[in-house]
Amino acid sequence: MGPVPENPEGGEDSRASLARRHRATGKTIRELAVGMTASLTKTYSEWDILTFAAVTGDLNPAHVDEAFAQESIFEGKVAHGLLTASLISAVLGTILPGPGAIYLSQDLRFRRPVRIGDTVTATVEVTELNREKNLVSLKTTCTNQQSNVVLEGTALVMPVRAK
Repeated sequence: MGPVPENPEGGEDSRASLARRHRATGKTIRELAVGMTASLTKTYSEWDILTFAAVTGDLNPAHVDEAFAQESIFEGKVAHGLLTASLISAVLGTILPGPGAIYLSQDLRFRRPVRIGDTVTATVEVTELNREKNLVSLKTTCTNQQSNVVLEGTALVMPVRAK
């Protein structure tokens, strides 16, 4: 596993937490079944949002400028939609199908804003297996601490091949 920056706020982003979730090899298509699910939960902090803005260059004031954001439809700063979506990538790459899987496509529908302090759970569910092409389709959903859907969509993933 490559270098992981320390989160000054500690919590779920610590190196130890990431290492615990990391499995040497993900599931092959033979190990997957329609209906299988996996989830990860994260509470988003201002540090997460500002770091994502710095890494991506997306300095939209809706994410980084409270005064501007107060005047927006959100009435305050919100997390980047793709920061929230990246939790789905974490589930796919670390749990289901897991390490070695290739994330081929994703469609997303943003339903509600995610704010500083919101706890988001990303859940993926296997909906279809194409064993001949080694492809897995998954329903992807992110919910907040009130169980409101904040993001939904579908993903297409190629799991590791059996040796």
